[in-house]
Amino acid sequence: MSFFHAGPAPKGAGPRSGALRDGLILAPGMKVGLFGGSFNPAHDGHAHVAETAMRRLDLDRVVWLVSPQNPLKDARQSAPLEDRMASARQHARGPSMIVSDFESRAGVAWTVDTLRLLVARHPGVHFVWLMGSDNLASFHRWRGWTDIMRLMPVAVIARPGSLLDSRTAPAAARFAGFRIPAQQAGLLPTLQAPAWTYLTAPLNPLSSTAIRTGKGVRATS
Repeated sequence: MSFFHAGPAPKGAGPRSGALRDGLILAPGMKVGLFGGSFNPAHDGHAHVAETAMRRLDLDRVVWLVSPQNPLKDARQSAPLEDRMASARQHARGPSMIVSDFESRAGVAWTVDTLRLLVARHPGVHFVWLMGSDNLASFHRWRGWTDIMRLMPVAVIARPGSLLDSRTAPAAARFAGFRIPAQQAGLLPTLQAPAWTYLTAPLNPLSSTAIRTGKGVRATS
């Protein structure tokens, strides 16, 4: 099993200043959820995560960051980016939901680099990283996962089939002392990282894997 926690992830140079237009209209003071994924395809389970976070964290925006290619997944199973962007737009309902190809524009592959760039480009915005509980269960395998936890608050939204594993995940254990009660989730966006919470809501069992294969429902993205 691979772990990325032995020190900070190396920082890439990133795009030249002024060379990138991210298409995001964000103002200082806004509370913005960042929701990354392959969305291969997007489905109502993804919408459940985004909408639960929007409501429980009192967010102004949720940005769906459609990955050009998840480094931990097989590229041969990924639909073209344009198709996945269109799929995400179908499920990102309402003007406060924004679908973005920022990672493709910026030329980054790792979430930690994406988040560093967005924080640098939008000073004063209160960002929160959003993920389903299925991702928390494997979060310790992500490059720079401890850097992500220290960069911005994190909200984990319960997904079917991963409730027990995610609550006992290495990331949850490592940062147990920084977890805030779900009843105080509205405070999360303005807290200093590390800070995270675990939110439960009526569960949506849809998964991209099940949709692609046409088989039984599994709680994976």
